[in-house]
Amino acid sequence: MQKNILLAVLIAVTSIAFAQDKFPKNTFSLNAFRNPSVGLEYQRKQVSFHAGYYPTNFESGVTTEFLKAGATYWFVPVGKKEIPSSFYGGLSYLRGMSRDYKAENALGVEAGFRWYVWKGLNLRIGVIALAAEGKDVKINPTPSISYSFKF
Repeated sequence: MQKNILLAVLIAVTSIAFAQDKFPKNTFSLNAFRNPSVGLEYQRKQVSFHAGYYPTNFESGVTTEFLKAGATYWFVPVGKKEIPSSFYGGLSYLRGMSRDYKAENALGVEAGFRWYVWKGLNLRIGVIALAAEGKDVKINPTPSISYSFKF
């Protein structure tokens, strides 16, 4: 058991050390679809912060709206582009604006992959688990299209 924990910590530290210099020092993104939200995101190396409008469909044809803010951790950068594609995991606070979630607080946990297609243009595909008091946990896909500027 202790060997497994030590190995996991060693892999995590190595991953962080390896990836740290692969990500740009500062990136600003305009997010045009729901991952992480329709809004803005600032990334510093492997951590980003986002805020915006988050529409989702828990059932076909019925959109539920939220305001969303949170943080994302980026890891396992791939490719040799100026901004690397990578995997991510994130945690967000959501405030319901409509339907059963109006004026309700929620927590979102998400994971996925961001692929830089061309220059700053990127696509994300992920999944979110959304939890709110007194409601079942909802699992939804989170596709996105964004444009990022490195500075």
